[in-house]
Formats: sequence, C-alpha cells, structure tokens
Amino acid sequence: MSHKIPGVTHSAPLPPGLDEAAHRCLVAGFAGTTSVPDTLKRLIDQGLGGVILFTRNVRDAQQVRRLTGELRALRPDLLVGIDNEGGGIGHLVAAGAPDVPGSFALGVADDPALTARCADALAGHLASLGITVSYAPVADLQHHPRNPIVRTRSFGAEPALAARHLRAWIAATERRGVASCAKHFPGHGGTETDSHHGIAVDPRPYDELRADLEPFRAAVDAGVPMLMSAHVVFPALDPERPATLSRRILGDLLRHELDFDGVLVSDALEMKAIADRYGEAAGARIALAAGADQVIVAVPELEVTLACRDAVRGALRTGALPEERLWEAAGRVERLAGRYAVPGGAAGGSGAGAGGWDEGADGWDEEVGGWGAGPGGWGAGPGLEAARRAVRGGPGPAVVRGAHVVDLFPPPHPALNWGGEDLLTQVRAVDPTATGTAVAGEPADPAAVVAGILGASGAAPLVVATCDAGLHPWQERLRAALLARRPDAVRVDTGLPEGGALCSYGRGRVNLRAVAEVLTGG
Repeated sequence: MSHKIPGVTHSAPLPPGLDEAAHRCLVAGFAGTTSVPDTLKRLIDQGLGGVILFTRNVRDAQQVRRLTGELRALRPDLLVGIDNEGGGIGHLVAAGAPDVPGSFALGVADDPALTARCADALAGHLASLGITVSYAPVADLQHHPRNPIVRTRSFGAEPALAARHLRAWIAATERRGVASCAKHFPGHGGTETDSHHGIAVDPRPYDELRADLEPFRAAVDAGVPMLMSAHVVFPALDPERPATLSRRILGDLLRHELDFDGVLVSDALEMKAIADRYGEAAGARIALAAGADQVIVAVPELEVTLACRDAVRGALRTGALPEERLWEAAGRVERLAGRYAVPGGAAGGSGAGAGGWDEGADGWDEEVGGWGAGPGGWGAGPGLEAARRAVRGGPGPAVVRGAHVVDLFPPPHPALNWGGEDLLTQVRAVDPTATGTAVAGEPADPAAVVAGILGASGAAPLVVATCDAGLHPWQERLRAALLARRPDAVRVDTGLPEGGALCSYGRGRVNLRAVAEVLTGG
C-alpha cells in the first residue's frame, strides 16, 4: 500500500490524559536535518513518545547535536533513537561513527569483553550526539542458509554464544546511559523472506523454535530495557498473525514465559509484511492491542504517523483497544523515558575529555573525527581489533601484492543503509599498487565484465570476492567464469563463509580492512 494517505481528515483528540498516552505509544520518522517540521512539533506537544533518526537526518556531528537539542527542547522526555548495530549498518557515518564490525565477526572472535568495548564505542558516540535509544543488538540466530536479512547482523547460530555477547553488549550500552533494544522477537533467523519485502514465515515446530528464544531470554535476564518484535508468522505459535500483531506471542510468550516487563516496540510498520496485508494504521492499533508498547512509523511522511495515531484513537473509542492496555503501554514508555530520555552518559566512561570520549586508544576522539588516534580514524580501537581477530582466526592465503581485486556484491539494502563500502578501497589503502573492479549488482552483460576483468588484470594476481553468492546466483556465475580462466585466483567471502575462502564476516569498513591486511601482508 502507499505510504501517502491523501484526503485524510484527522480525528478529534481524546480526553487530554488519554490522548497524551496514545501519543506516547508512537515513534515517528521525519525528514530534514536542520529544523523540526511543524507537524512533528505538534505531535511532540501532544505527547509523542519518540522519534527515530535515519541517514536523511544526519549531515555531521554538530548538526545532529543541534537537532537532538531542538527536539529535546520541545519536550525533555522525548526519546530519540536510531538503528546502530555496527558493521555496514548504520546511519551516522557522516557524524563520525566509530568503525566496528557487525555482530557475526564479534561472534567469531568470541571475546565478550571485546564485544563490550565495541558496544561501548557505539553507545558513547550516541550519547555524545544526544541519542539515547539504540535499536540494537540483533538477538536473532543465523541458522537458515537462505535467510536474506539477518546473516552477519547476528552473533551466530549457537544460542549460548549469542547469549553471552548480548549480555556484554547490553551491559556496556547501559553504562553509557543509552537504552539498548534486542531484536527481532521471537527471532527472524529461520525465514527465507525479508519482512521488509513481504510476509515472512518460520515454519519450524515449537521444539525447534525454543532455541531461538534463548538469546532473548538472556537479554531479558540481563535487564535489557527494550525488545523489538519481528514481522514474522510462526505457525507453531500463532498461525494467523505475525509476532508484532499476536497476543499469543507478545502476551503469553513474552510477558508470561519470558517475564519481560520492559518496552516492546514494533519493527517499522511500513515494512511490507505489515503495510501490504494490514496497512500501517491498522497495524498500529492491532499491535498495541496485542501487547506492543510502542510502534515505529519510520517513513518521513508524517501523514502516515497521523493516520496511525487516528487509528489508535478510533480503537480506543470503540473499545477495540482497551484503555487499560493503552495505559499499561504508556506507563512503560514513561518509565523508559524517565531513565533514558535525557543523555546521561556524556560524561561517563573512564575519562571524558573536552573533545568527547577520551579513553586512550579505545576512546572516541572527536578531534580526530574517528575511532582511536590514528590518521583517518584507523587507530588501535576495538572495532578493528575485533575484525582482525575474526579474519585471522583461520588459515589465510599467500600474500598477494599488486593484485587486481574483483569485488562482487549486491546493491545496498535501502532500509539498512549499508554504505556500499568496497574491498578495493581497503586493499589500496595498504597496497597502493593494487587495481580492481567493483560490481554492485548483476551486470547486464556478464561476459563483457569477465572479459574486461581478465584484460585489466593481465598477469597480476587476481582476487575474487563475493558476498553471499549462494543468495545471488549472478555472483556464482561470474566467479566460476573467472576461476575457469584464472584457477590461481584467491577467493574471498565478504558475507557469511562459503566454501573455505578467506572471510571478512561482513562488509563494514573494518571487516574489509582486516581482509585487505591479510591479503597484502599489511
């Protein structure tokens, strides 16, 4: 369905206290970097619970601080959040975000103390920008080989491994005064569909699903203040509705079996798993009735948020959404705001200097504009350390210098804001004699691409990197064509490992730098 809702006449307010409570249960996206839209100002004045920032709201660190300051000046208890998982997924690159690998690389390194340092880096940076809700970490287990959306965002396939890294991440984030949010309950790792694009179904029986609950149970036990629901149907739990809209899953399973009493926030309602089948507005009222405490409307068109607000008002008037359920949800959000709405970690850590996060090599150094004290942000910080440990955990290929690097990868996912970092850039940073070809998405003429690569590489060593080629057959075909002509080529995987090649376990900048160092002996 369309995100734009033309010709809508907005509903009249409810009684003042109840209307504010209804607004508390909404989190809104918006457009702009330098001013708060008038419609958003009115929503905040009426009690809006939170806003979520995206790349469209970020120009640089000072601008983000001014924007969050303006938002908080409108109402001090407004929650300001952002997706901040690390790796190639994040919206704060222009604001100097610390470089850390994605969670899978942290799981491969398997040092919870190092995971905590990476989480501390991310949370410290958020607090310095006035952002106090981090929609991370991912608690999903990655065990379905054709899952298109979790993959290197997960700590791994083993419940115990994921649990120990979740505990480390949550504790480190909490120390910075930032609310973490484990996602996507009760797990998105067993699907073959990305819920951004359609209904995702996990068909496994309950006995198999229980393992996926263990990381969330560990997060709850660790005191995580927020969980995010999955837009996934689990027939063994509720054959009718996705978890976001299911009383059985959000009520019986989450509140009673896992005993979670924090804030349950929905994933974004404009994702097609909800929007195409129910519509964002109906999704908002059904989710709150089912047990969600907040719903995210991430699109910048505030008419969609207003339509969701009006649907909640209407459901309260008809009794489809009981008032006591709304008061319960709003109360949880209010308690969360009492703990996290005002940045409390900006003077935290082991020593806050005038420039920002000052913890030696592991601290945020705003004067440098990056992580650690090295040129361009490449110091001995925890992110690069973790990426190196993951990459170097297995046998590596012989060193190749002056290579022609072929980097095959799918186009960036628009919702996740992976920035399209390429391996060649990182190889050239440590070996300026390298050349290469980056192919982002299936080419129209694969044979011409292969011929061009073989011609350009000449007698130089050849490196062929693919990213989750099993999901993208065009990469497999190009790789096979190149290896048929150049069987001496060095293979690299930049997604999940496939077939014993050198693996980065993700396409974040530090992931690719760590692989580049191994390839070149740098």
